[in-house]
Amino acid sequence: RDYAMLETLYSCGLRVSELVGLKFSDINRNEMYLNIVGKGNKQRLVPLSSRALEAIEEWEVQRNENLVAEGKVKDKYTDTVFLNYQGTQLSRISVFKVLKQLAALAGVQKEISPHTLRHSFATHLLDGGANLRDIQDMLGHSSISTTEIYARISIDALRENILQCHPLYRGELGGHKS
Repeated sequence: RDYAMLETLYSCGLRVSELVGLKFSDINRNEMYLNIVGKGNKQRLVPLSSRALEAIEEWEVQRNENLVAEGKVKDKYTDTVFLNYQGTQLSRISVFKVLKQLAALAGVQKEISPHTLRHSFATHLLDGGANLRDIQDMLGHSSISTTEIYARISIDALRENILQCHPLYRGELGGHKS
């Protein structure tokens, strides 16, 4: 379950509330996308990676063998993807706790949250050459100015990289010397 959550958060750029509210009926397995209802009840289609789908399907098997077979899943949550051990919808706080525990196990020193994975999704798309409008659509931002924050972050990272690595800047601006 935890692996499926992380794969889905990162590869789809979901908000934590969208993740915990995800239903199996929101997943189009053939066309590889999620039908997400986000802030302001706005609906959007988000591409689903094969890794995330595979992780969700593995979790679904485990979920059915354990929670469903044991009768723990409440009728209200039969379509909900991510459940807790009691068979009810996972809370936002639980996702934060799981991520914090997994980050500690991986030796990550930096404080991270589910939103960190959303930021990484957007930044990696932008760094890979994705169009800012497409990223806006996938994130469900109503305003392009919200999405432009990622472009500024990316430019700052580029500037830092140039200061560190370009031979004309290294000596003058305190970057490392070879």
